[in-house]
Amino acid sequence: EHHVAVAIGATLLPKAAKTNPTSASTVRHITPCASLRRSARLPVRNSPFLVGNRGQTNKSRLTATSTRAKQQRTKPTVVMASAAKTVLIPIANGSEDMETAIMVDVLRRSGASVTVASVETDLVCTMARSMKFIADCLITDCEDKSYDLVALPGGMPGAERLRDSEPLMGIVKRQAEAKKAYAAMCASPAVVLEPSGLLDGLAATAHPAFVDKIKGDSGEGRVVIDGNVITSRGPGTAFEFALAMVEFLFDSDKAKAVAGPMVMPPAEKAAPVPKEWPGL
Repeated sequence: EHHVAVAIGATLLPKAAKTNPTSASTVRHITPCASLRRSARLPVRNSPFLVGNRGQTNKSRLTATSTRAKQQRTKPTVVMASAAKTVLIPIANGSEDMETAIMVDVLRRSGASVTVASVETDLVCTMARSMKFIADCLITDCEDKSYDLVALPGGMPGAERLRDSEPLMGIVKRQAEAKKAYAAMCASPAVVLEPSGLLDGLAATAHPAFVDKIKGDSGEGRVVIDGNVITSRGPGTAFEFALAMVEFLFDSDKAKAVAGPMVMPPAEKAAPVPKEWPGL
């Protein structure tokens, strides 16, 4: 019993008394007495001799514990974060390298959640200039999902392979029916969207080699926006196209915030064609 009392007392002594636990004065401080022997047999939580680092008695510590418990039972205020804008970018063997990379990069810089989906049977796609891109998933994994924007890169024969993907065409058509945004650039407006009636009655543009298949007088525009449809010309307009999509999804301040660190040149002030994006 003597050893038990010493062990407990040594643990709970003030700092000054702990400096030399073997000294006589220290031993006298914890000399066993009737009350201490009784306290050694009590449950620790009820012992009146326990003193915390700040001099709290057991009673005051119990009061503090009760207060903390009440605070923990109070329902916290939950602030819900707004969901990120979602973008689907499908790719295929033969899709345009620069357009794909720039679209994905700029949209992700804006904070959009971008999914790159392969319309092939493999995640790895060999692009038009032989770069190999690894998609996040197959297009079949995206059929039951909803997106704020579906954006198609160009390139040949990539655009034809996008057009021939039934799962992708189903996604784009549902996007149009829901009056949600879709976009295409380079060959894809003429090769993918036009034959499916997805540009009917809309101003649009495309690569100079394909623009004659686009109806209307907006074919020379670098980036053309009509309603929820955004189109553009080719690799040289890919940054403008991507920034126009950022502005469409968010606002012009977001697009400028993304463009600034990339050291984008100011937009040319040439006379715009109908529906042409004016730039930042």
